[in-house]
This record gives sequence, C-alpha cells and structure tokens, in this order.
Amino acid sequence: MPRPEALFLHGVAVGVMTYGFISLRTLPMDGWIRAQKGGHFQFLTIQGLAAAWLTMVLSLGCNLLSAFTALRAAKRASLMIALPLTFVISAVYWSLLLFFPSLILQRQLPGLSEPSSSSTLPELARIPLNIDLSLHLAPVVTLLADFIFFEKKYTKKQVQIGSPLVVLACGTWYACWVEYCASYNHTFPYPFLTENPFNIRVGIYTFVSFLAWSCFRLMNALHP
Repeated sequence: MPRPEALFLHGVAVGVMTYGFISLRTLPMDGWIRAQKGGHFQFLTIQGLAAAWLTMVLSLGCNLLSAFTALRAAKRASLMIALPLTFVISAVYWSLLLFFPSLILQRQLPGLSEPSSSSTLPELARIPLNIDLSLHLAPVVTLLADFIFFEKKYTKKQVQIGSPLVVLACGTWYACWVEYCASYNHTFPYPFLTENPFNIRVGIYTFVSFLAWSCFRLMNALHP
C-alpha cells in the first residue's frame, strides 16, 4: 500500500515542474532561445529540472509498483544526480539574482522591451515569480523532502565512489555541451559565462562540480 503523503509529494512535484517547463513558452525570450543551438536545454536549470522531474516520476512508479526493485534502483541513481544538481542550481541562481542579477539574467532583446530613446542597456529579462519558483526552487525543495522523509541515506561506498563519478560525469557533460552550443550561438546561456574567457569558465565548471559533490556529502551526512 503506497504512503499517501509520498504520493502527494511526488504527484505535486511532477505537476509543478511540468507547469514550469510548459510555461517557458509564455516568456518573451522563448522564441529567441528556441532558435539557438540547444534551445532551452543550454540552461543547466532546465537540465536540472529534467533530472528532478524524472526522479519524481520514478518515485511515483516506486509508490505504485513497490515490488519492482529495478525501478527503485533507477530512482536512487536518478536522485543521486538530481539532488546535488538542483541544490547547486538554486544556490547559485538565487544568490546571483539577489546580489548580481546581471550575471545570471539575459537582457531583453530589441523589440521585446518597451521602446525608449535612452542609450542605457536594455532591461534584464526577468521571469514571473510563479514560473521562477517552479523552475529554481520547487525541484530542490521536493527532492530534499523526498530524500529526508522517504529515502534511506546513501552508503559510505556510494558516497565515496559513486557520487564523485556521477558529479564528474555530469560536470564534464555540461561543460562540453554548453561550450559546443556557444560555438554556434556566439553567446552562453548565462552572462557570467559569456563575460569570462575559457580558462575562467573551466574554473567555474570545476568549482560548481566540487560544490555539488560537497553539498551531496553534507546532505547525506545530515540525513537522520
């Protein structure tokens, strides 16, 4: 018999994250982003959202088909990827949005903002709060709640061997992917990448990957 509170959490999480992704079509920048190489999947946010969504769908499957051990193993593997990824995304996004928004938000394209005779830079392309929360907060909050209340902590071997390999693979994948997309688009999805040379970007990728691994170790250590 599935736990109703787990079903509720996983179902709501899938719904909220689906709403966030579908709502991207309503943003003024949507057409411009879709026309680029990689589209919305240039953004680490969207890759994290996809990983979190898949984890919650697998969680629903585990709730309803608890006898399938392979499904549970897949959910645990997916959670190991999605939890540190969404934590880092939220931490970096909200920190920069509050203190250095020009480093995380693109500027409005000409023709998408209000006409002005001013020579100042176009306004930042801000996301409506309801969409912003569903993209940049709901994934990590629901994954963390799932991990704390409905999952066992990872074993010492999984933390010491599995998690570094997962973080290394994910970090390398995104670094190669975003550099590849930028070679066609001549810009990066995040201004803090566009404004830095290659060697600094490598440092950013390395630091964020290390942060993700450290956050995962800390969350697992604090698990009751």
